[in-house]
Amino acid sequence: MASINAKDKVIECKIVYYGPGRGGKTTNLEYIHKAGKKYITSDMVSINTKGDRTLFFDFLPIGLGKVKGYDVKVQLYTVPGQTKYNSTRKMVLKNVDGIVFVADSLEIRRKANMLSLKNLQDNLKEQNMSIFKIPLVIQFNKRDLKDQGIPIMPVELMEKELNTKLKCPSFEASALKGSGVADTLKKCLSLTIKKIHEELS
Repeated sequence: MASINAKDKVIECKIVYYGPGRGGKTTNLEYIHKAGKKYITSDMVSINTKGDRTLFFDFLPIGLGKVKGYDVKVQLYTVPGQTKYNSTRKMVLKNVDGIVFVADSLEIRRKANMLSLKNLQDNLKEQNMSIFKIPLVIQFNKRDLKDQGIPIMPVELMEKELNTKLKCPSFEASALKGSGVADTLKKCLSLTIKKIHEELS
């Protein structure tokens, strides 16, 4: 649940970028941080674990309007992709309000995507949260690699394997080039704000 600061009239919500290692979570955040400079209220902080890292920063999304007279401040986080850092992932997921699942379009990452999504479901369940009830958006990243002749999965296959049951919004993207990054985040933000609105009503 989002934290509410009655004194400053600010609602802080937390969005976590989840997905397999090297799938593009960090690249998404780096692109947002660079592109949204004027709305960013903190530096990008990196917590290094051996060989992997967690990133986060705060920003004030403009154009979302107020919720019950409160400004909305958003914290964006990524989780480490490697399985051995599952305890860190659980920690980052604590009190999450919305999730962007970054799926890797590379054919060789097919199984990694499915395992990571299952891991997300399990970790949410442990915190008495349901993957079916939390604001969730899936991003099919690295779509640009097709132009370089690198084998990537058709979107239809990725939809079928990752989104048949969830039926959540999904976007094709290239986090490296920035295409689809803003659309993914905007959708996740609007679903998250809607949910917070409902919880406060």
